[in-house]
Amino acid sequence: MLQSASAARKRFATVLAFICIPLSGFITDIYLPSFPDMSKDLGVSADKIQLTLTCFFMSYGFSQMFVGSLLDSLGRYKPAVISLGVLVLSSLLIGITHSIPLICFLRVVQGIATAFVIVGKRAFFVDLYEGEERKHYLSYLTITWSLGPIVAPFLGGFLQKYLNWEANFYFLAIYACIMFVLELCFSGETLVHKKPLELKKIRDNYAHMLTNSTFLLGIVILGLSYSVVMVFNIAGPFVIEKSYHYNSVVIGYCTLILGFSWMIGGLVSKRLINFEFNRKLMIAGFTQLILTAMLLATGFVMHQLWWFVMFAFVIHICSGFLFNNLFTHSMLVFPQHAGLASGLMGGMVYVVTSFASYVLSTTGKMTTAPDMSLRYVVMSAILTCAVIAVVRMRTAKTAALA
Repeated sequence: MLQSASAARKRFATVLAFICIPLSGFITDIYLPSFPDMSKDLGVSADKIQLTLTCFFMSYGFSQMFVGSLLDSLGRYKPAVISLGVLVLSSLLIGITHSIPLICFLRVVQGIATAFVIVGKRAFFVDLYEGEERKHYLSYLTITWSLGPIVAPFLGGFLQKYLNWEANFYFLAIYACIMFVLELCFSGETLVHKKPLELKKIRDNYAHMLTNSTFLLGIVILGLSYSVVMVFNIAGPFVIEKSYHYNSVVIGYCTLILGFSWMIGGLVSKRLINFEFNRKLMIAGFTQLILTAMLLATGFVMHQLWWFVMFAFVIHICSGFLFNNLFTHSMLVFPQHAGLASGLMGGMVYVVTSFASYVLSTTGKMTTAPDMSLRYVVMSAILTCAVIAVVRMRTAKTAALA
């Protein structure tokens, strides 16, 4: 048990857990700058390449809903180590195949493996720490995760320019292999009391969690917050290349900048952790909605890439801010079922995001900046409505207790 290990080993295991957290962001974002070149190289349309991303999101999302209960029964450590091995092999296979159906299948496999790693690492902090220390570490999770969207596409842009799209997946194999070795050598099990896999009890726990309005609406806002960001992830590479006429390196720089915006949103959220919860949610939600409307209105006369990225930067800050606030809040609702709650929450968030991604990629072409701006407005409007619902619910509960 890691709880009985030395303080130094606990610290190193904690660092390893934080290094694992951006893995999902790397797996989704590192090959975004390669989308146009993958489409040309594999001889398929843009929507087929976008489907590989949706396959990962769907698999990762649905898997998390079931992985949590398995990890509460099996433990966190061994499933994570095995899953890292699976990620190494699947990434190598994607790098050597040119079959879209096979790539989509392997992305599904990667979604399942990533779910075991990330859900286990989120529960790691709840298992190992308590009280304010636990809250402190949990508040850093989304900030750490945002390193993936920041670094991955920037790196991917250079890998695409100087090597090819396959190099992105070879990098993922190396990343997972290093974590596999370090986990074997320095980490360990953190679940002290394993729960028997009782399907009826698990079903009842799921029902209890999903009838908790605070938890459920938190999940909706988390999914919608990330869905706003997905507007750029899905269409940005194609729009930058075909409409603005820039290459994969510029795509990487743009995604790097917008990745920083998500992290800034998380840092601002942590800085304002003691501010009145309802008020800061409302300010962030309406600020984002106003900015998306301004981007749409000005986009017909301002055709420069810097103008679009400037607005998107602040829009993504608002999403990161909302995500971090609701993530910490939702993770603390059911601390006695950390693995189950983490898996259910993460799964539902990615189900919402993958559904939004599918809708975004199939409801007409996004080939120009105004096309993307319109999607920003729609997603932001839905998100703001969800924020209003949460604030009204919390206000009503507070009044009832008064």
